[in-house]
Amino acid sequence: MNLSDRQRKLVFGGLVVVLAAVGVYLTVAAPDHDSGADPAPSARPTATPTGPTGPASPPPGIATPVSPGGFDIYRLLPFSQAEFGTAADLAQRFTAAYGTFRFDEDPKTYIGRLAPMVTGELRAELERGATAPGLIEDRRQQQTVATGGATLDRVRDIEDNSVIFLVTGKQEVTEGGKKTQKSEQYAVTVARDGGSLKVYSFAPADAGQQGDTG
Repeated sequence: MNLSDRQRKLVFGGLVVVLAAVGVYLTVAAPDHDSGADPAPSARPTATPTGPTGPASPPPGIATPVSPGGFDIYRLLPFSQAEFGTAADLAQRFTAAYGTFRFDEDPKTYIGRLAPMVTGELRAELERGATAPGLIEDRRQQQTVATGGATLDRVRDIEDNSVIFLVTGKQEVTEGGKKTQKSEQYAVTVARDGGSLKVYSFAPADAGQQGDTG
């Protein structure tokens, strides 16, 4: 079939338009594997949670009408009554032990008393403080002897894996032959650590701290 110049130009123009449309379609429809873009949300791998993720057995909840006289608050909390008792005892014992030391005692012995009650991270922090040369020398010069005690004041906060107690540490301190009484309130965070409860962090109460470990 013989085409005039005008007809050939029209056919050529039509082919260009068709090819351009096909190119646009392929560019939009085909997945871009080399662009570095994120995959669709449904294709992204699920992040693996790290650390504690909550109580092993969630509170069962209460579906029946609540009786004020027989209300069991532990059914709504992430810790059982026994766990709360264990955590409170630990916070009190740790604070008392923290405040008990003497100038002629090896710092390793002091840390050895605290170690079973704390996490590995907190133990490292306590050890760095107790073995500071300046502190050791000052206690030796003053012949410091301290006997600690503690009172539980209240619960500051409760999270899925931890509870923060406010505890007042009390000390009877002998320095240079003189006895004094000292006290300071601390925020003591007790958290789940594997299959047990350990002191996770410890700071003056007015400093504040984050309690949850998960």
